[in-house]
Amino acid sequence: MVTELLQALSARARQAGLNDRQWAAKAGLRPETLSRVKRRGHCDSATLNALARACGTALALQPAQSPDGLFPACFGRDEEEALLQLALSGNRDPALWRQLGPPFFMAGFALFLSAAGEANREAYRVLAEELHPGIASQNAFRRWLQGAPVKAARFLPLLAHMNRRRNAARRDHA
Repeated sequence: MVTELLQALSARARQAGLNDRQWAAKAGLRPETLSRVKRRGHCDSATLNALARACGTALALQPAQSPDGLFPACFGRDEEEALLQLALSGNRDPALWRQLGPPFFMAGFALFLSAAGEANREAYRVLAEELHPGIASQNAFRRWLQGAPVKAARFLPLLAHMNRRRNAARRDHA
């Protein structure tokens, strides 16, 4: 993985007009260090971050994606629970949604909630289009339904059950 990152960063350094000597200097490294890192294909995170910053790039974590980049690489009970909580919250902040999965997947999920009759249907449709323009087209949403790990027959009854429990708890506390 470090080798691939170094190759990508090296390409960015070239785009920025930096040769290896200039790139290393800008990162606060000796040219020999950069050469050794590239040859060995590994280094510590501080070195990797310095090299990234030197070519105008930042390293960041993002949710793992399927090979096509459309869906999460893995989807289990924890991920399902996160989506249930998101749906129950009513939060439609695109920044939060983007943190929970690939844009196509999250846009399809917003459209799914809209189609499932969740409150604020139009707001979910707008969110879906903001996350992934074109998701509301028949072909795109069909692709989402075919590939998404969220299955309506399981998810919607869970959501309804959790909604009923939440509403009952509110009534009990009122």
